[in-house]
Amino acid sequence: MGAQVRVYKRRIKSVTATKKITKAMEMISASRIVKAQRQVDASSPYANELTRAVRAVATGSNTKHPLTTEVERPTRAAVLLITSDRGLAGGYSSNAIKAAEQLTERLTAEGKEVLSYIVGRKGVSYYSFRGRTVTESWTGFTDNPTYADAKAVAGSLIEAVTTETAEGGVDELHIVFTEFVSMMTQTPVDARLLPLSLEEATGQAETSGAGKEQILPLFEFEPSAEDVLDALLPRYVESRIYNALLQSAASKHAATRRAMKSATDNAEELIKSLTRLANAARQADITQEISEIVGGASALADATAGSD
Repeated sequence: MGAQVRVYKRRIKSVTATKKITKAMEMISASRIVKAQRQVDASSPYANELTRAVRAVATGSNTKHPLTTEVERPTRAAVLLITSDRGLAGGYSSNAIKAAEQLTERLTAEGKEVLSYIVGRKGVSYYSFRGRTVTESWTGFTDNPTYADAKAVAGSLIEAVTTETAEGGVDELHIVFTEFVSMMTQTPVDARLLPLSLEEATGQAETSGAGKEQILPLFEFEPSAEDVLDALLPRYVESRIYNALLQSAASKHAATRRAMKSATDNAEELIKSLTRLANAARQADITQEISEIVGGASALADATAGSD
């Protein structure tokens, strides 16, 4: 066997081993997506209904509360960025980081100081490499987040929101995560969690689907509207962050599956190409050997004829 053929054989063996790894990772991600989708489907109704309840309470009262009251001149905003702990997921983390960068630029242009909160090692590494300050970070649970993880993240953010800006608090809370739309589509989005916008709730309360007027409900708060909002504030933030973590986890698994499938397909194409090259090199070696044998036989025959 020629040296060139041996080189092709080693490369084929190496690419085949890589293909087995990427195929296994593709299958693992595919199995995890199903669980992640179920968790997203289970958490979304609760988060949406809790948001609606908070809007209803805020609309039915005149209480000023950090959850619903707009600051006249906001000077500081917190941005929570959700990325992945691991790579091999295509542009999943980089797209979320890009969306966070755009949001930060927009808030800075509005004259607001931005405090960065990061979930996931990819986001932490990105900010650390560029020497940027990270107020707080969390890692180790992005593939399979739990409500306890969301509660830990929400605790720091709620504390920042309820603290006066002069003492290091913030006026606004924004979140950047990747929304799971389908197996093939995952979209990075940014949303403002606090203060909660009441415009949508007010519009929905005034009219129903066909433009018919709707009677606004009357609320009685015990012990007070402020106490009710105080109780709902942590639940609201925790539920939205938990849903965002689940959406991001499902998106990450889908992105990993797509990236690993692409890598597996590329490995198959490379193996086919290397196999053709190896066959051509082997055929060239065989042709050369035959030519050498024929040439040697011809030379021997000529030498024999000359001696006769």
